[in-house]
Amino acid sequence: MLQNIRQNIQGPTTKIVVWLIVISFSIFGIESILVGGGGGGVAEVNGEEIGAGELQQAVNNQKRRLISMMGDNFDPTMLDDDLLGAQALESLIDRKLLMQSAAELDLTASKREVGALIANMEQFQIEGKFSPQLFTSVLSNAGFTPAYFKETLAEDVALTQLRAGLMGSEFSTPLELSLNARLDAEQRDLAYLTIPIESFMTDEPPTEEEIAEYYAANQERFLSPETVELDYIALTPEDFLAPVDEDELRQAYQLEVDNTQYQTEYRVSHILFERGSDESEEALQQRVAAAQAELASGTDFATVAGEFSDDIGSASSGGDLGFTSGDAFPPEMEEVIAQLQPDTVSEPVTTDAGTHLIMVTERREGAAPTFEELRPQLEEQLQLTAARAELLLAVEELKDLVFNAEDLTGPAQDMQLEVQRSEPVSRNQQGGLFANPALLAAAFSEEVLQAGHNSDVIELGGDQFVVLSVRKHNLPEVLPLAEVREGIAALLLEDSARGKVLAAAQGVVQALRSGASIAQVAEENGYTWQAEPGAQRDNTNLPPEVLGNAFQMPAPDGDDPLVDLVMTPAGDAQVVSLTRVEPGSWEHLAAPEQQALRRQLSTEFANLLNTEYQRGLRASADIVVR
Repeated sequence: MLQNIRQNIQGPTTKIVVWLIVISFSIFGIESILVGGGGGGVAEVNGEEIGAGELQQAVNNQKRRLISMMGDNFDPTMLDDDLLGAQALESLIDRKLLMQSAAELDLTASKREVGALIANMEQFQIEGKFSPQLFTSVLSNAGFTPAYFKETLAEDVALTQLRAGLMGSEFSTPLELSLNARLDAEQRDLAYLTIPIESFMTDEPPTEEEIAEYYAANQERFLSPETVELDYIALTPEDFLAPVDEDELRQAYQLEVDNTQYQTEYRVSHILFERGSDESEEALQQRVAAAQAELASGTDFATVAGEFSDDIGSASSGGDLGFTSGDAFPPEMEEVIAQLQPDTVSEPVTTDAGTHLIMVTERREGAAPTFEELRPQLEEQLQLTAARAELLLAVEELKDLVFNAEDLTGPAQDMQLEVQRSEPVSRNQQGGLFANPALLAAAFSEEVLQAGHNSDVIELGGDQFVVLSVRKHNLPEVLPLAEVREGIAALLLEDSARGKVLAAAQGVVQALRSGASIAQVAEENGYTWQAEPGAQRDNTNLPPEVLGNAFQMPAPDGDDPLVDLVMTPAGDAQVVSLTRVEPGSWEHLAAPEQQALRRQLSTEFANLLNTEYQRGLRASADIVVR
């Protein structure tokens, strides 16, 4: 049926339906079709709505975080909107409850505090100073507006205050400190000996009968991996590179000279006066005049900006706005900037943002490189730009062709492309092109592997697109005995050695429990041993297996030691003899140790309190999820 849909989707009836949908979208808007045109939220928390846009923003942010964390190896299946949407909605509900609680406690962040935080964020700084242009650019690339970012940051500050208050209200009682010190500072006297597996390894190989018997009984361990051999078409911009016209190169050169840092640049500072909603024009002019008077008296411009400017972002950095080459600021400002001499203050300049006092702090003359110096760079840029455009057109054509094609041969011929063939690719492929999770998922999908269809055209990183189909499916098969014989022989030798190690360790345990000393047993058998008096849980001298085993054993009852054994992943046996357990004491801890234990308990209790506090908010809240 799916193939019929693929074949008939190009029919006239289907095209009419598609065009009706397109017309509906254009007339009524996509939002009205998808969400009924309403502005209803996705949830309501104590009467406050969580909007669909807010949820989508949270989902997008979560996607960006996942992609950033996983890099090129991210799994596309983790970006499922339904899964991320449910998680994001729960987080938004928790955040809304905490914000409501913070509001009840009058916890908030001032605009100046938020501005100071933003100004000190390294991601918004150039050469250690806040850059408004970088601030706007970074937020835009991340999908934020400055207003939304500031609002979110203000909420984060309030939530930090709330959590700090919760943490500050928690404390540890003397009894709690004593009980935890009793365990954390506990000391144990122990000794252990090691029985290495190497001493039981032999060069005598197992017999052919033993190998054959093991092979017959464990054939599921000797299966070849399931693999697919793929036909694929890969498209990159490099496939569409073409020579660049000389006139186009010269036009690009002139544009580069006119619009880059080669132009004269001005570093600008300003003091911004925004008229408040209840402020008169006269009051605004009085503030401007006061700032001018301070400047006239010789007060440094940066100092006056910090005191008077309503631009929170730049006020904390002396009013600095960074460089402009004539197009960074409103035309009214740029006109004045171009005429100002460095270190002189302008008359008040009015823009949509408010009233400005402007000072040029640095003028940087630029000299453009010659055409021949820029030619290689410009030629590469123009080639790639044109190639990317051709690539996208080719991708769209390829999508249409492979959708209805039985395999990739026809689309490749129509577009004069090459069908490439892969080596066998396994489900856990580690190297090469097909280690990409998106390609692996497509290759082993039911539609491609079982139904035999071409995959979608898959976009990879770096302007690379791939479409694939399965040429051959290789199911797991039992490998011939000849191929696995050496591996089976090694397994049998190791299994035999592990059994002998365990038997020897059990003999040592019995000897120690019968009254022999660990030193005596070690000397008689040629084992190494070590004593560790007063060992604590953070001991770094003991092997992890020995330390973990020693602190799981109960305290000895009387003078007889407790004896136990533990096997290491490598196959060695370690026999542990525990002779004494001394509980820790708060009074015997050094001051730094007491302080560290207080911090540890404070963090644990604060996390528990924060969890219970959120649980309590939820229990008493009126939450409606739509």
